[in-house]
Parts: sequence; C-alpha cells; structure tokens
Amino acid sequence: MPAKPLPPLPERNTAAALYQAYLRLAAGINAATRAYDPRTRAAHATVFIHLEPGGIRLTRLAEKAVMTPQAMGELVDDLERLGYLRRVPDPVDRRAKLILFTDQGLEALEVAFAAIRDAERRLVEQLGEETVAELNRTLARIVETQ
Repeated sequence: MPAKPLPPLPERNTAAALYQAYLRLAAGINAATRAYDPRTRAAHATVFIHLEPGGIRLTRLAEKAVMTPQAMGELVDDLERLGYLRRVPDPVDRRAKLILFTDQGLEALEVAFAAIRDAERRLVEQLGEETVAELNRTLARIVETQ
C-alpha cells in the first residue's frame, strides 16, 4: 500500500525558523565549550543557562528547562562528575540540595559567555545593530506572551 501524501505545508512556520536559527547560533557556542572540554555535550547547556547565582533546587531547574526532574538529574549528575557543579544543603530546608557552579564551572561559563559575545558580534555584523536590537525585543515579546 503506497504511503499517504503529506498534508499541505503551512505557509509559515515561525517555530521551525526560530529553531533552525537557534541551532546555527548554538553550534558555535557548543564548539567553544567542546574545545574547552571535549567531554561536554550540547545538552549540558540546558543546565548552565538555567542555574541561578545563589543555587537552585533540581526540581526548579527542571521546571525552568521544561524537563522532567529525572532527565535534569542525569545532566546534573554528569556535570557534577565532570567537576562543573556541586550540591550543597539548602539553608532554607536542610533536606533539600542546591546546585551550584564550582570554580571549574564558572570558568566554563566564561568560555561560553565569550562564545555568546562572539555570536552576537557576528549577528550585528551581518544584520546591523538596530535589526539585532529589534530581534531581541521581538523575541522577548514572544516569550512574554506565549
């Protein structure tokens, strides 16, 4: 039996375009972090971008990343084994743990931030300062309204 034909494509797919743009921008950042430490994986970025300066509980970290606590726990365990994160007792509830950067984690974050600054510089070179500023305003509005 022949396969059914695909339904007509949507005229526009903004989500797919945003995802493709994200993949291209993230590739440079991931390459920089892998050059720093080849053991890192792109999935680790999910943890790094959602950590908070004073530490964060695993359940909150998973919630912010829209992941299950189990999946986030695997990433945190991996980064802890690699020396980037540590768990400490939460001063508010000693039964809970806060996840914090180690000195090595902060160093890796600086590497990632340098790659982000480079990606932003290249975007400005390609699109112009005002276009990049408008893009950021538009993305912020999408985040706020969805």
